[in-house]
Amino acid sequence: MTHMPRKIIIDTDPGQDDAVAILLALASPEDVTVLGITAVAGNVPLALTEKNARIICELAGKPETRVFAGCDRPLARKLVTAEHVHGKTGLDGPQLAAPTMPLQPQHAVDFLIDTLRAEPAHTVTLCVLGPLTNIAEAFRRAPDIIGRVQQIVLMGGAYFEVGNITPAAEFNIYVDPEAAEIVFKSGIPLVVMPLDVTHKALTTRARIEAFRALGTEPGRMVAEWTDFFERFDMQKYGSEGAPLHDPCVIAYLIDPALFKGRHINVEIETTSALTLGMTVADWWGVTDRPANALFIGDLDADGFYTLLIDRIGRL
Repeated sequence: MTHMPRKIIIDTDPGQDDAVAILLALASPEDVTVLGITAVAGNVPLALTEKNARIICELAGKPETRVFAGCDRPLARKLVTAEHVHGKTGLDGPQLAAPTMPLQPQHAVDFLIDTLRAEPAHTVTLCVLGPLTNIAEAFRRAPDIIGRVQQIVLMGGAYFEVGNITPAAEFNIYVDPEAAEIVFKSGIPLVVMPLDVTHKALTTRARIEAFRALGTEPGRMVAEWTDFFERFDMQKYGSEGAPLHDPCVIAYLIDPALFKGRHINVEIETTSALTLGMTVADWWGVTDRPANALFIGDLDADGFYTLLIDRIGRL
């Protein structure tokens, strides 16, 4: 039985794991149609995230993919970045040539608004791999588009794993908690990939070498990127490898059976000095607040890596 590919917009702040997610999407045209990639400041500043997005599209052999630069800072705060994880370029590891494909002249927020108005209602899924600034700004400026979004699948937050940038908060939500609050209160169907599931999507030496063994430039790049950033996570967490956070978002759209979760209520903390950016996830149903997100808690890691290696091997 055939199915129509889902139309998606990837909102991202690349980041090595963002890069793998984008490669997975561009390698899977039978499952997803990438209408555009919108860059946001996050892991590194905007000038680097939009450049990195274009580097990744060229690496995939998809220079026709449209890339738009969006917000260069959070809605109400100073930008916090993560060069300590991803390196000064965001894609540290292998040597990378500057991209030759153009950056689109339109602002990412305007692209989001125009696309959601132009496409039939409930046919566009937003795949958010970084802070939610672009999405929230689009919703603030054009509230009419909120009811037109099919679904938002995002990487962010945590419940048992709690924080990776503060003791209480995951990076993407912490960078712009006000934006996250707008999105989590939007009423749009949300699927959330928190640290609890992404920390089960760990690289291993065998998995990294499987990318290298593809014998392709994308395979080599993925292996070198994971070689670079897994050192940080292995030292921090004492784990066998590093979590590939963002590809979980795209993998969910391709094969949701790889994942398990619960529909729960999730609130975003925006005022506490101690827990700013925390995703207050009612995993055990101890409040009467209505569920607003499918919070993922588990995945088939072997199936996830089999999918990644197979699809990236196509590029």
